[in-house]
Amino acid sequence: MNNTILKIENISKQYRLGLVGTGTLSHDLNRWWHKIRGKDDPYLKIGALNDRTTSSDSEYVWALKDINFDVAKGDIVGIIGKNGAGKSTLLKILSRVTGPTTGSIKSKGRIASLLEVGTGFHPELTGRENIYINGAILGMSKAEITSKIDEIVAFSGCERYIDTPTKRYSSGMTVRLAFAVAAHLEPDILIVDEVLSVGDAEFQKKAIGKMQDISNSDGRTVLFVSHNMAAVKSLCTRGIVLQNGKSVFDGTSTEAVDFYLNSSVGEETSSVKKINDFQNKKPFFITEVSIITSDKKGRTYVYTNEDFWIKIKYKFNEIIRKCHMTLVFKDQTGEVVLFLDRSDYYKEYYVAKKGCFESTIKIPNPLLKPGKYYISIGLANQDTNKNAHELDILSFTIKDVDSLRDSREGAIFLPVPWEITEI
Repeated sequence: MNNTILKIENISKQYRLGLVGTGTLSHDLNRWWHKIRGKDDPYLKIGALNDRTTSSDSEYVWALKDINFDVAKGDIVGIIGKNGAGKSTLLKILSRVTGPTTGSIKSKGRIASLLEVGTGFHPELTGRENIYINGAILGMSKAEITSKIDEIVAFSGCERYIDTPTKRYSSGMTVRLAFAVAAHLEPDILIVDEVLSVGDAEFQKKAIGKMQDISNSDGRTVLFVSHNMAAVKSLCTRGIVLQNGKSVFDGTSTEAVDFYLNSSVGEETSSVKKINDFQNKKPFFITEVSIITSDKKGRTYVYTNEDFWIKIKYKFNEIIRKCHMTLVFKDQTGEVVLFLDRSDYYKEYYVAKKGCFESTIKIPNPLLKPGKYYISIGLANQDTNKNAHELDILSFTIKDVDSLRDSREGAIFLPVPWEITEI
């Protein structure tokens, strides 16, 4: 028995660059002349590759090019790729928001999509009224919405504001309500774009759990686009990687994430990052961050059997009476694996004098598991709530000297004494 619920065949989407329009009069006449003769659109045969980082003389670009894949009933498919790779364009085509230039889509059952925050919501109407409007847009009958409205409101967590106009909602509250409606539509295929990043951690956990229930309990299919690689790994059973409008990998979610991260990350070129405040107007700022290894040289990689140091230089142009500094390490998926706090006591503050200072933090090894890591630094004045955050300011790689370590679970190796007592 064929278990395929969605079939994508040779989907391509072409856009014209520059001003919005169908093209020049000569282009329109040429299209019309080819059409009445039963020939293909002549401009489908030209077009630059969808690489946003390069320039091209072509007026047309292929946002998607020859995408082919099948989705089985009950699958949770993660679609990942860089910004501009074509992920949102693909979901809009699948949601019937826009049509493909070439190719065909065959699907079974009802499709519900959540592509942007507040799509289909009217700001002047209350949350309750928008539930009915949004549900109707997604194909629900009034009776169906009424029977589920209490459940939708409870899931969204917006009970107190449900009869308040949504123009007074935050973006997080809006996406909570929109996702609650889409999730309770009971669609055969649920399409979710990168909207869950707007919600807080509690809602993201609830939404991911709901999508898992939809797939596992009800056998429904989910297409999920996200830049959160940890969420893709934990939620999805399959991953598709898009690059410059083309599908370059299709496999398990873990394999897809690994392929994406390995192809996206270039080699580090420097172990030092300098930041300048040319006008010298900031009350405080970080001036330099560097990685120092045991040989006293700056390297972009560290072996698991050697210590290394993070050196941070910063400047205070005024006295900061409640200063707080943090150092954060994230892995390739964006998950925080190590958090270090610079204060006299954890989450307490210290007085910072005017002048230039340098802090050196020793990272003993073996501590971090082999892989690539990103360093973020936060410097904050708790009195004024001003801060000088430098996110992912430096990256480095931990290289393995013991192949056994790479197969162990977790991100940190912490050698601690184990006391054994015979009883």
